[in-house]
Amino acid sequence: MLNIPSQAFPAPSSQQRVASGGRSKVPLKQGRSLMDWIRLTKSGKDLTGLKGRLIEVTEEELKKHNTKDDCWICIRGFVYNVSPYMEYHPGGEDELMKAAGSDGTDLFDQVHRWVNYESMLKECLVGRMAVKPAVPKGMLPKSQVPDALAKEGPVSPSYDWFQTDSLVTIVIYTKQKDVNLDSVIVDHQYDSFRAETIIKDYSYLIHIELSHAIQEDFSVRVVANVGKIEIVLKKKENTSWECLGHPLENHNSLIPKKDTGLYYRKCQLISKEDATHDTKLFCLMLPPSTHLQVPIGQHVYLKLTITGTEIVKPYTPVSDSLLSEFKEPVIPNNKYIYFLIKIYPAGLFTPELDHLQIGDFVSISNPEGNFKIAQFQELEDLFLLAAGTGFTPMVKILNYALTNISSLRKVKLMFFNKTEDDIIWRSQLEKLAFKDKRFDVEFVLSQPTSEWNGKKGCISPGLLSEFLKRSLDNSKVLICICGPAAFTEQGMRMLHDLNFSKDEIHAFTAS
Repeated sequence: MLNIPSQAFPAPSSQQRVASGGRSKVPLKQGRSLMDWIRLTKSGKDLTGLKGRLIEVTEEELKKHNTKDDCWICIRGFVYNVSPYMEYHPGGEDELMKAAGSDGTDLFDQVHRWVNYESMLKECLVGRMAVKPAVPKGMLPKSQVPDALAKEGPVSPSYDWFQTDSLVTIVIYTKQKDVNLDSVIVDHQYDSFRAETIIKDYSYLIHIELSHAIQEDFSVRVVANVGKIEIVLKKKENTSWECLGHPLENHNSLIPKKDTGLYYRKCQLISKEDATHDTKLFCLMLPPSTHLQVPIGQHVYLKLTITGTEIVKPYTPVSDSLLSEFKEPVIPNNKYIYFLIKIYPAGLFTPELDHLQIGDFVSISNPEGNFKIAQFQELEDLFLLAAGTGFTPMVKILNYALTNISSLRKVKLMFFNKTEDDIIWRSQLEKLAFKDKRFDVEFVLSQPTSEWNGKKGCISPGLLSEFLKRSLDNSKVLICICGPAAFTEQGMRMLHDLNFSKDEIHAFTAS
């Protein structure tokens, strides 16, 4: 019997912000929005052409369905008839046709693996791919050879546990020296205990149904010089445990990060306040049974259920302020996650988010992204190019760079917006520039009023060549750029034309 993927199944993991060119969206016809697609899926219309049947699909059968009017695509072992979705796809028909009649998993992962396709395409499910005949014993496929992981990935971690009358300590031996508190994500929900450790581009998972009850709060400690992580749990009853518990799915596994699914936890909305006329600062609080610190330059996914369909959107967390004296540590900072989010009145997701009341819950995923903090090593000049809410990844980068990089000579931000009213945290940026002489900010407006005396226009080679001046001829430089796809693509071309190398540029590009 075929298992239909449920709507509640976590969305696959993501590389929404990556250091390569983004994808272009195409104009959709009227009546072909996401909300129109949701309405169609709920209309009862047969979108598969199979009258409600689910079938097993062979490779030979899949290959036959390779036209726009008859297009089947396999994603992670499930086959979907995407022909009805063609006109609704923001990336255009041609993108879908690249995977027509074939396994599109890799292509999907490259472009937008964060999309919750299981929910979006549920009514297009044709069935499951037929299982291939088993390989005869002794002829293990290369992909399953145990040595393969050892050659490509890190040495496999291990774990142990010990107890006292009141505590249980789980110790993870990562066998790596570059681990810290944002390397490990811990969640305890009901009897399920889950600890995911990120080691380079791999994920090591401990996933256990604990044998006894524990209290909600726990502590996490990292001994960085030996790569050891200690998670201390508090017993509810002072009894001796004979075992830690029973293994759950993927327990004690080390797999590439790109092959893991996203895990969500419900976070409570604590506050929201205006940052500009259309952008708000949201503060969400993690549950006490979660340890999660989002690394600098990475993003998470917010998930809401809208008209019965799970909608997932990526956002980069920010600090609560650029200035330390603004902070009010009422609750420990590592329990807060802040987001600067622009509200689009005609959008589907952000108005729903804006309508949430204080105390309501939003699901937040594990972090994603490929920005490496090692890029800051011995850095002397840091240049930030941001347009609109492309400013969000720059917030934590600014805070970290000015606080932790001793070799830094200067940090410059060029911030592009339409009008003065659109500039996020203008006052804080100007105060930070006054407070720290290494930092300078330039605002560029494309639709200024006649009173504006600053820079005008859009990103251009002239603006960049004047802005990107090294403190020394051979100084180590990093340029970070983020904004709408067209802005980032133009900026990347201009930076290459100005002879900056790929190693000197990091682009946060949105899917």
